[in-house]
This record gives sequence, structure tokens and C-alpha cells, in this order.
Amino acid sequence: MNIIQSPNIDEVKNLIKTKETSKPIIIQAQSDLFNRKILEFGHFDMLLGIEKGNRKRAIRQIDSGFNEVLAKIATKNHISLGIDLDEIRKMSKKEKSIYLEKVEQNIKIARKHKTKIALLNVKDKKDASSFLSSLGASTSQVKQALEQAF
Repeated sequence: MNIIQSPNIDEVKNLIKTKETSKPIIIQAQSDLFNRKILEFGHFDMLLGIEKGNRKRAIRQIDSGFNEVLAKIATKNHISLGIDLDEIRKMSKKEKSIYLEKVEQNIKIARKHKTKIALLNVKDKKDASSFLSSLGASTSQVKQALEQAF
């Protein structure tokens, strides 16, 4: 499993075109503009870690990097929203709470627009199922995420 991590949009598009045969194609999320352009381009399987980055946190609003427009584009192009469980395990308690808050919001948006969710580094499917359920994922989302687990 290869994760494309380049911040250059043209380079990523060329890598996607050449890696068409090796599935799954996973793109590491970068800036908001990069994420929008790469989602519109499509031709890959998963956008990983869209919650990361220097995001603002206000009292009544969470900037999680994912919104309704991106959800519609991802659903149209059959792109899953990726969550790396190993990365979450390595975080400190404070980082983990902030990160999971963003993941929870993204799951709600994905649920509303029927965007697929995929998990990386799943050790135990039952724990992963409980994890997603506790973050607000529907049973169909949990089932679908576990089928697409890497």
C-alpha cells in the first residue's frame, strides 16, 4: 500500500495516472486548495488525514478540513475519507481529543452526503466498529468502512 504525499498537485496527478493498476491509491491530504483540486480530479481511492493541519478552533465552529461541497465531490467520484488508526494511537491525550472531535464532525458530514469512510491499520474489527459507532457513524457506514479496511 503506497501513500502519495507530495504537495505538488501536478506531480500527484501524474503519479495517479501511472499507478492506475496498483490499487488502492491513497493520497495524503495537504492544503484545502490541494484537497479540493485532487477530489475534483478523482481517479484514486482514498483521501487520508483531511483533519490534519493548522486548523482554526472557535467556540461554535470546528474547522475539520471537510465540508458539504467536498463531501458531494468525493461521493460523485467514489473517493473514501480515510482515517489512520495507528496515527490516532500515537497521539497524546490532548491531541487525540482535538483530532477525534474533527473526525466526528467529518463522519457526520460523510453520513449526510453518503460519502464512504475507510480505515487504515485496523488491528481488531470489533474495536474499529465500536470506535466508529462512538463517533456517530451509522451501522451501514461502519459495515462499509470495515469492508474497505486496509
